[in-house]
Amino acid sequence: MSNPSDKPVLITGCSSGIGLCVARGLKQKGYRVIASARKTGDVERLMAEGFESVVLDLADSDSIQQAVDQVFRMTDNRLYGLFNNGAYGQPGAVEDLSREALRAQFETNLFGWHELTCRILPLMRQQGEGRIIQNSSVLGLVALAYRGAYNASKFALEGLSDTLRLELQGSGIFVSLIEPGPIESRFRANAYAMWQRYVDPAQSPHQAAYQAMQTRLTKDGPTVPFTLPPEAVLKRVIHALESPRPQIRYYVTFPTYLFGTLKRLLPNRIMDGILRRV
Repeated sequence: MSNPSDKPVLITGCSSGIGLCVARGLKQKGYRVIASARKTGDVERLMAEGFESVVLDLADSDSIQQAVDQVFRMTDNRLYGLFNNGAYGQPGAVEDLSREALRAQFETNLFGWHELTCRILPLMRQQGEGRIIQNSSVLGLVALAYRGAYNASKFALEGLSDTLRLELQGSGIFVSLIEPGPIESRFRANAYAMWQRYVDPAQSPHQAAYQAMQTRLTKDGPTVPFTLPPEAVLKRVIHALESPRPQIRYYVTFPTYLFGTLKRLLPNRIMDGILRRV
């Protein structure tokens, strides 16, 4: 492999969690990392840590365009890798989710990723090479109750990414999906804030389930068995960037391997019974 410093990589959602871990890990390996975040304060903190950084709000088309223009200027129109990572989870029963809540989930988790990718693809085509790495989820493979908005955004990402991979055949641009299960991050805290914003539990037939969900979302430390640190995702991102034949899907954590296998083997009704108990 050529020198990683000659292969700039743009990462979204670097304020914490997986994005920050991957940015640090790739920088340590010698990659030129452009770490983006939605808030100016986070970008300033990333720059203070030594990163090249830009403001990039995936829910805002103008912000995406400005960030892409800035990245292209910074790298002299060179970008090898894009790690689409910035996302959040919108908890709530499907019947309690407004059209506005669902739209907001898709704006960040799907439409923003799609727009950013499409703005970068012409440059990658011109280069004749590139790596697009999508941070999906085990919930892009199976559905869990009270995660309908997030499930829907990740199921859609899976289909869009599979189609893009087929359409890029022979271009030198590879598309990989990473499928994490539970990973240590601020994901629960952000999800709880969005639940408070969009869901009215007092008017819901799911009040009892919401009480248990609030306890889980506000508890410190891992609440799910087999939770791994974000370095587990970093390992897959490195492979997707460096392998001459990157994998189409990278499973991360035992639950992803388990549910991915069970979905292929079990009848739907039996699988539903297992997922209802998770």
